[in-house]
Amino acid sequence: MAKPRRNIQFQHRGSNAHDGRRPSVSEVSEGPSEPGSPVKAGMNGKVEVSIEESTEPPEPTEYEKKKQTFITRTIWTFIMIAFFFVAMLSGHIYIIGIITTIQIISFKEVIAIANVPSRAKGLKFTRSLNWYFLGTAMYYLYGESVIYYFKHIVLVDKVLLPFATHHRFISFMLYTIGFVFFVGSLQKGHYRFQFTQFAWTHMALYLIVVQAHFVMNNIFEGMIWFFLPASLVITNDIFAYICGIAFGRTQLIKLSPKKTVEGFVGAWVFTVIFGIGMTNVLMRYSYFICPVDDLGANIFTGLSCTPNPVFLPQAYSLPAWTHITRTFHIAPMQFHILVFATFASLIAPFGGFFASGLKRTFKVKDFGESIPGHGGITDRMDCQFIMGFFAFMYYQSFIAVYKASVGGVMEMAIHGLSGEDQVEVVRGLAKYLVNQGVVAEGVLECLNGELGPRRR
Repeated sequence: MAKPRRNIQFQHRGSNAHDGRRPSVSEVSEGPSEPGSPVKAGMNGKVEVSIEESTEPPEPTEYEKKKQTFITRTIWTFIMIAFFFVAMLSGHIYIIGIITTIQIISFKEVIAIANVPSRAKGLKFTRSLNWYFLGTAMYYLYGESVIYYFKHIVLVDKVLLPFATHHRFISFMLYTIGFVFFVGSLQKGHYRFQFTQFAWTHMALYLIVVQAHFVMNNIFEGMIWFFLPASLVITNDIFAYICGIAFGRTQLIKLSPKKTVEGFVGAWVFTVIFGIGMTNVLMRYSYFICPVDDLGANIFTGLSCTPNPVFLPQAYSLPAWTHITRTFHIAPMQFHILVFATFASLIAPFGGFFASGLKRTFKVKDFGESIPGHGGITDRMDCQFIMGFFAFMYYQSFIAVYKASVGGVMEMAIHGLSGEDQVEVVRGLAKYLVNQGVVAEGVLECLNGELGPRRR
């Protein structure tokens, strides 16, 4: 056993260093504790040692993350719905502005997915060419719509007439300039990538810009042809989610694992019911069923027109073999809406599946972050584009009533008649209006004086 060492002193901090002994616990407790010190005195004089709490907030759980995402998504859903209704009731021009904005942002999001590698490869003109082709496509498509629906304005304007007459040639030359510039920008070692980008840009132009063009034409034909297809897609999306949660069991497609057959079919039923009810409401208002002749019109000023026969109730009788002689009065639109609702439920969702496959190809969750809680604009419009395209084609094929219009007659006279023939048309039309009592005879005399002697 080792002998204890004597006369050895240890230095101690504090006031107790002079007596050569270790301070006791009670002595430590008597001294003032420093701020933030984990040592503090209890009521009985004993020391209580507390562990200092961490200042960092705890990591949110998975449930809290989903809850916050759901709240954000719901708030922005109501904001978008409110903004949409305000714009729609304010006038057609505001909806056209929204469609244009959606068109541009969606194109930007789709192009951005495949355009990232160009930064590393140092290709300067890839993005510039994308936007150039977008501008050229929009110039051509918007011009076609304006010339078709507003001939009576464009064809009598001295400045706009040359652009309207040669619109398609100008559009072709603009595209040719972009094509030549693309070929001139090809760089050795990047041919495959550049041609892939060229094809990708044209695919985006077709899937987004061209289809959005037909959505815009639906607005010119009447607000109902825009609002009804869009609302059917939204309704189908909502009830597919609800029915899928309620009784979904069977997976529908591998591209979207959460989609179920039960939700798919259940949403179809509810979409048809919604379509019939909403059609009954919209058919009562001329603002929705009349084609656009004044872009300044709104829900308060309204529009006036002769309603399309599809909105007027017609008599229908059941076949004789049913032995029911009762006659039903139903607007043909009620039958057409069944087709619209079926397409919105069974075909339009495949636009969303296509977008899901596209995102999986590039390993991205969303196309962008334009809308908090929803992702990008394209994530919300993937089904709307194909639905709007279908609505236009169906309307033009089965519903539209084709008749001569002021713009159509003027276009025929301008492009098909010489100047002298056009004068004769004006003279003959003026004489007819005088004979019908529409204009005074003095107008005809004044017109003959200005136009000169009649040709022989």
